[in-house]
Amino acid sequence: MFRVLKNLRDIGVLAINSRNADYILPHNPRRFYPLVDDKVRTKQLAEAHGIPCPELYGVIEVEGQVHEIDSIIGGRSEFVIKPAHGTGGEGILVISGRPNDMFRKADGLILTHDEVNHHLFNLLSGLYSLGGQPDRVLIEYRVKFDPLFEKISYLGVPDIRIITFLGVPVISMVRLPTRMSDGKANLHQGAVGAGIDLSSGKTLAGVWNDRIVHEHPDTGHSISGLRIPEWDRLLETAARCCEITGLGYQGVDIVLDKDKGPLLLEINARPGLNVQIANNTGLLPRLHMVEQRHSELENTAERVAFAKEHFKAA
Repeated sequence: MFRVLKNLRDIGVLAINSRNADYILPHNPRRFYPLVDDKVRTKQLAEAHGIPCPELYGVIEVEGQVHEIDSIIGGRSEFVIKPAHGTGGEGILVISGRPNDMFRKADGLILTHDEVNHHLFNLLSGLYSLGGQPDRVLIEYRVKFDPLFEKISYLGVPDIRIITFLGVPVISMVRLPTRMSDGKANLHQGAVGAGIDLSSGKTLAGVWNDRIVHEHPDTGHSISGLRIPEWDRLLETAARCCEITGLGYQGVDIVLDKDKGPLLLEINARPGLNVQIANNTGLLPRLHMVEQRHSELENTAERVAFAKEHFKAA
């Protein structure tokens, strides 16, 4: 086993213990975690710095507000319900319509008012929150994904994760919902992660359940060779997030709305490592290069240019 770990490190793969000890612990001060662990605070912080996010319709903080959901959504037929401190996509409820004053989920299942209220009570109790602590609930705009992803996504909205270190984008992937993931862009639940070449913004092969794949498992369409729209803007947004959170090592999740363009979804202080499989490359050489050169990079534009020049797909 130790030989396997040594071999992985020799080829540049960042393991979870090294991620925690060498990058998260020294570069992510604990006092800044609440800025990204609470989606309400993250949204407020981003918008204060001019970074667009999905519109927030309202926040439910106590059980007495649950029955106010109709006034919060204001007659809208599409919206998203999510826990403020949720993780891994758990507890998120996507509503795509209001037939007969009920609630249609993205998969077509119809929920009654009582069922939605029950879900809200569960969210407030902390059923889906980090540490199981009582939580708040966000009601926000439902993103309409860019048509680019129509043939390589099942039901849900793909998102783009860009990992940054000391403000420099170092690796990225697009997470594609599948039937197995129940339409959620979460790799642990069965979504596909397709690597992205930082230089061009083109998708590479992908990882699905720790296996390399070249086609979406539900649609059969190729997941490689797609050029992500507004790629430079996405890289700039990710690079700026280091300045607004104070975290040196983080994952920035962005969605592409067909009408509103790139929207910041959330920021993760403990991003996963499967992105290395999706890109068929280890993170360590890139992180070491940033450690050596980041002091030379004076602004966001220079950090993005550095990433595009040095972190091209093999």
